[in-house]
Amino acid sequence: MRPVWCALVMALAVAGCAPGSADETLTVYAAASLTESFTTLADQFEADHPGVDVQVNFGGSSRLAQQIAEGAPADVFASADEAAMDVVARAGRLAGKPATFATNRLTIAVEPGNPMRVNGIADLARDALTVVMCAEQVPCGRAARHLIRDAGITVRPASEEPDVKSVLGKVRAGEADAGLVYVTDVLAENGTVDAVKVPEAAAVANRYPIATIADAVEPSLARDFEKFVLGDRGLRVFKAAGFGSEAGAGS
Repeated sequence: MRPVWCALVMALAVAGCAPGSADETLTVYAAASLTESFTTLADQFEADHPGVDVQVNFGGSSRLAQQIAEGAPADVFASADEAAMDVVARAGRLAGKPATFATNRLTIAVEPGNPMRVNGIADLARDALTVVMCAEQVPCGRAARHLIRDAGITVRPASEEPDVKSVLGKVRAGEADAGLVYVTDVLAENGTVDAVKVPEAAAVANRYPIATIADAVEPSLARDFEKFVLGDRGLRVFKAAGFGSEAGAGS
């Protein structure tokens, strides 16, 4: 029986190395504000595609766009605004025209109970208030500065963060009294921070585009994932997270 058993083991080993039997990895670069939503979607996509491992690299859209433009291996890119996606397009690394899948708008994150009594965007100019926001080159930073300019105020942030989650972390930790973040980020915190509504933010709502990368390692899977995000299941996940639809402009 020993020769038979050895032969069986060898056969299984060879079968395990056969083409198509190895897991496929789909590499997705996505804006930090998509962390919760894209984690859910990645799990759902993997459930629908046995053997596929979706690896999502979250971060500031501008930094991710620059990495892709410089040749970082990615299959799909989902950005928090169109300007970051344009960086990848100008580098010639998009397989097709980006499609918008959601919108978002800014709000002011404050400590629970709003102890500093922040009531609106104008309050961010108060000298006694410690304010943090995203760096200017990041989508949330671009939107924040547009909002501040429109309000005609001057805000001197205590720090400028690389992504929206870092801004939120400062407020959550008590290192800042207020921070400009997206409404979806506050909702994801489940009460660890409060939100002060900013009606004026509707005018600077972010549009989120997604696209397949031109030299994707897994082009077919990349296209499937893009369609998945743009489909009904994706829309349900984004709606539950507080994102707006393209038609709703972030509402």
